[in-house]
Amino acid sequence: MTTEGADGVSDRGGSERDGGPGTARRDAGQATDPVLSFTDVHLSFAGVKAIAGVSFEVHPSELFAVIGPNGAGKTSIFNVISGVYRPQRGRVRFGDLDLIGRRPHEIAALGVARTFQNIELFENLTVLDNLMLGRHVHVRYGPLPALIWLGRTRREELRHRAVVEDIVDFLELEQWRRYPVGLLPYGVQKRVELGRALAMEPKLLLLDEPVAGMNVEETEDTARYVLDIRDELDISIIMVEHDMGVVMDLADRVLVVDFGSPITTGTPAEVQQDTNVIRAYLGEEHAVLNADARPGAGPDGSEFRHGPTREPARETGSQDHSAAGVAVDVEPSSRDQRGGRP
Repeated sequence: MTTEGADGVSDRGGSERDGGPGTARRDAGQATDPVLSFTDVHLSFAGVKAIAGVSFEVHPSELFAVIGPNGAGKTSIFNVISGVYRPQRGRVRFGDLDLIGRRPHEIAALGVARTFQNIELFENLTVLDNLMLGRHVHVRYGPLPALIWLGRTRREELRHRAVVEDIVDFLELEQWRRYPVGLLPYGVQKRVELGRALAMEPKLLLLDEPVAGMNVEETEDTARYVLDIRDELDISIIMVEHDMGVVMDLADRVLVVDFGSPITTGTPAEVQQDTNVIRAYLGEEHAVLNADARPGAGPDGSEFRHGPTREPARETGSQDHSAAGVAVDVEPSSRDQRGGRP
């Protein structure tokens, strides 16, 4: 595991985007077939468009971020990929397989795992038991052999336990492994949910607001784990996140959506300076100001600063425009279970 601090996360992400070894590795991966193709997808509920013509591809070993104001359709994209929603139009392919029409458990068995905005764990079970639940897609024995627990069943169970123990080491959960999840700190519970997704041995990992409600230290730890998953486990990741500092430091490419429609797709540096993105976040006036500002500057002419800032919610009017681009400080999201970041 890595031991660098918050600055290490920024340096690592920045070096890869500026032409370091990580860039070469992912550029080579983009020459191959994409892991996921999401093409011209349309999803509506009683006439309300949740997704309107969104298209993107995720390449091997890529960390692809999806951002947008609250209600922009980010989680709906995840629900389409994982089979919870079936779109009216469009195509979603995982490798050579079409995902539309498949049930969620079938998609999970193909190698797509996800975490959720709100923690979805069994609070009365231990960390180990919750992680073992992620192995269900790999279990090949039935209820009766499980009760007897002899021969092939015993060997398979021990193999699953070995995988879980590796995840415990990877996410540094050793001291909590025997504790009921309901007794653990919030940040550790989020880490356990991440570990359960990894226990499925996915080819594609969907992270829905992985640092929502965390304090600064927990956010830095989670950011390092996400980087390790991409770089050491070689897993492609799609991340929905409101913390713009985390997105800009970690993501290889970013898709911006608003009211279900795509605005732009590009590198973090490109997205920060896109006039349409700034208009969606801060309004027309700031978009005009940003167009007149020098390259690399924000709407007020100040330099863009990475940091633990959050996306604006449409319903809030408490905005701090001292930071450039779309990184602003606002009231905490209503989905943050602990009232937002300190």
